[in-house]
Amino acid sequence: MAKEKTTSINRRDDMISAAIEVFAETGYYRATTAQVAERAQISQPYIFRFFKTKEELLLSALEVSWTRVIDSFRKVVETAEPERLEADLIRAYEQIIESHKSEILLQTQAQTIREDVIRQAMQKGIGEVRAMVLKAFMDAGIAEAEERTKIFLAVGLLCNMSTALDMPELMGK
Repeated sequence: MAKEKTTSINRRDDMISAAIEVFAETGYYRATTAQVAERAQISQPYIFRFFKTKEELLLSALEVSWTRVIDSFRKVVETAEPERLEADLIRAYEQIIESHKSEILLQTQAQTIREDVIRQAMQKGIGEVRAMVLKAFMDAGIAEAEERTKIFLAVGLLCNMSTALDMPELMGK
């Protein structure tokens, strides 16, 4: 029974990973669960064993992407020297963009989806990041922590746009 549960968890993770890629490449509205199933190398009905709707699959994908950002930032906050905090957070985010580009593209697209439940998921993710960064900046004694947090988030959104548009010059690269 434990092996079956582990396999189910792994398959669910495979579906979410496939959904992240398909949604990022195709866009949420154009993507189909059949495309996700094909990418995950499973049958389409198997997806609905885990997710009642495509929207529920998107919400899980967004949760995974936000968890990655928050966990990465948490590690930095726990270990960074105060004078290195902001630079280390930026470096952590750059690493996420490099290694999980599809998740960033997914979040960028999700910002434009008007369904309340999707907006709430995005608000929750951004809100958690904001709260964590603001607290870390305050604890580190960074002057004007609220303003620095706004700028940090704005630069992050610019990074996302730069990635989505394939315009590294937006980031001075």
